[in-house]
Amino acid sequence: MPTAPALHPTISDPLTDRLARVASITRNMVILLDSAGVIEWVNLSFEEHTGYSSSQAIGHTLSNLLAGPDTDPETIRRIRRKLYQGGIAEEDVLNYSRCGTPFWVNLYCAPLDDDGQQGFIVVQTNVSDRKQGERNLRIAASVFDRSHEAILISDCNNRILDVNPAFSRITGYGRHEVLGLTPTILSSGRHSSEYYRSMWHALEQTGHWRGEIWNRRKNGEEYIEMLSISRVQLDEPGTFYHVAAFSDITALKNHARELDRAANYDNLTGLPNRQLLTERLRSACLHSDRQQRGLSVCCLDLDGFKELNQRLGQAAGDQALRTIAERLTHAVRRGDTVARIGGDEFILLIQSDYPEGVYQRILDCVREPLEIAGDAVEVTGSMGITRYPADRTDAEGLIRHADQAMYLAKEMGRNQFHFFDPGLDEYRRQRRNQLMELTRALENEEFELHFQPQIRVSDSKLVGLEALIRWNHPVRGQLTPGDFLPMLDNSNLEVPLGQWVVKEAIHQLNVWKTAGEDFAVSININAQHLMDRSFATYLESYLHSHAELDPGQITLEVLESTALEDTKRASNVLATCRSLGLKVALDDFGTGFSSLTYLRTLPVDLIKIDQTFVRNMLANAHDRAIVESVIFLAQRFSRPVLAEGVETAEHARALRDMGCQFLQGYGIARPIPARQVLDWARQWRHHSDCWLSGSGAGPVWSGDRDGTPSGR
Repeated sequence: MPTAPALHPTISDPLTDRLARVASITRNMVILLDSAGVIEWVNLSFEEHTGYSSSQAIGHTLSNLLAGPDTDPETIRRIRRKLYQGGIAEEDVLNYSRCGTPFWVNLYCAPLDDDGQQGFIVVQTNVSDRKQGERNLRIAASVFDRSHEAILISDCNNRILDVNPAFSRITGYGRHEVLGLTPTILSSGRHSSEYYRSMWHALEQTGHWRGEIWNRRKNGEEYIEMLSISRVQLDEPGTFYHVAAFSDITALKNHARELDRAANYDNLTGLPNRQLLTERLRSACLHSDRQQRGLSVCCLDLDGFKELNQRLGQAAGDQALRTIAERLTHAVRRGDTVARIGGDEFILLIQSDYPEGVYQRILDCVREPLEIAGDAVEVTGSMGITRYPADRTDAEGLIRHADQAMYLAKEMGRNQFHFFDPGLDEYRRQRRNQLMELTRALENEEFELHFQPQIRVSDSKLVGLEALIRWNHPVRGQLTPGDFLPMLDNSNLEVPLGQWVVKEAIHQLNVWKTAGEDFAVSININAQHLMDRSFATYLESYLHSHAELDPGQITLEVLESTALEDTKRASNVLATCRSLGLKVALDDFGTGFSSLTYLRTLPVDLIKIDQTFVRNMLANAHDRAIVESVIFLAQRFSRPVLAEGVETAEHARALRDMGCQFLQGYGIARPIPARQVLDWARQWRHHSDCWLSGSGAGPVWSGDRDGTPSGR
């Protein structure tokens, strides 16, 4: 930056030089103006502050050079007016530097008469920092006065120095009433001395404290405030102040309580609702785990409450619910929870290792007569109970299990309690998953039929085949009936799977007939499928739609070991099937408890001796006696007999000598895939003559090696 021109260079004396040096080094901006207000000279400080060099400044007026968009024109006019009146002007002016940066100056301007030359001297002092400070003070004062939060300032002895209007509005105390006092005038007395000691300790350690506190207004009304206190340290050693800001959150707290009640409590009874119960149950389970103690979840449902509500009206029903809710609350201990989760259903959380006496007490308190509209009304309850941690599941699971046990209590006669069995539930869950898998298997055509030959003893001729189901499991491989049929017991899959077996077996019968083979086929029918109301109708419809079929080639095998609850109806169904031309066999004869009854009442064409007796009859005299007895009974009832479990030719010869007409078992063949039956039949014809005599080398066809006796 170029050096400013000398001050009056025509005059040269020591004093002038000294003044020039002072003007050059001062931090103030010094400007000389001529009588017209045009700049004649500026010092270095002017150049540094404004960014204008002396050559750029000389010849311009200050207003043209430094005024900007926010410079007050009235201030400029006021300065000019004073100068031209011969006076001295002093004003704060907003200037702009050459690059457009605003800065405040205190401008001092006085007329200058130097040897008859008129002009002005201007001294400008940069006061931007002061202006900013003043602005900040104004903002702070405005915030202090206009804040909706109460603000209190106290000294190091906690004596109140100042409060804002919001303080007076919230507390009711005027400013003049509290100056010099301590904030303890607001104390509600709710908090202990330890609470306040903790507050002051935090202030001393961290310089700040924030929290909720109960205080009291001038009129004695208590309120809760959110309070924040900061310690302010000034430059003076040992001097500090406290600035406390607080707001009245009483309305917010009340609203929060209302929201909490709406979200977590039942409107009618005031009891916790399901949401709050679930939260408490989660906490109780964690506490139970830590303390290694048990807890009970009880689901209580009022018996016949719907009828009571309809008979007496909703108002009476609501009153009954409120009364029972109050009784239940008194029936349990403090710390336990009684919740209403809807309608007339309550859940009780009992945190005790020995709650047995509580269960009956709960039912007894419900049973006490209710006084409704002048009448004594008796209501009972059914309750399901599950125990944690024996039933180790989550909160929702515990509630669900208690609910399941409650329905069982209702089925058992009401006005009693029933315990949930985790082991039984696990079994049901597994069975549910298994049934879902079987349903998928049926949809994906993963089942197939294998067929085990049945021969006539008199000439070793192949007379028929028993259809036996197999499951081609995508992971476990091929499964035999014993691996999956037990899952179907009393399920809704028994009938669909039974219908699939019937259709598939008859389809194979047609395939073999087309190939020139006139086989018969036996199909196992379980009790639920047989007793299904659509069973006979379905068969009749199917046979009518396949007129080419000979119904006499189809035998329905009914397991004698399966309990038929209605033998009369079973007999009617089987009689209908026989009228359609189908044959009926009584399978596994001798293994049940009603063998003679079935033999007498059911219309059967064939009796099958169970393999468990046949397999060991050569070594066990009792089994042999049973086999002989069954054959004798069959002969007396004029029924042919088929023996299962024939493992060797020796078995076959012994059965022939007893009078058995038909044989089936591994000694003849294992169950064969449908596609291989024709090949087996052709080979059998070549070997059948020598098999029964014992000259053969064993079974003609090994079939599948599933290890299941006689293909079951």
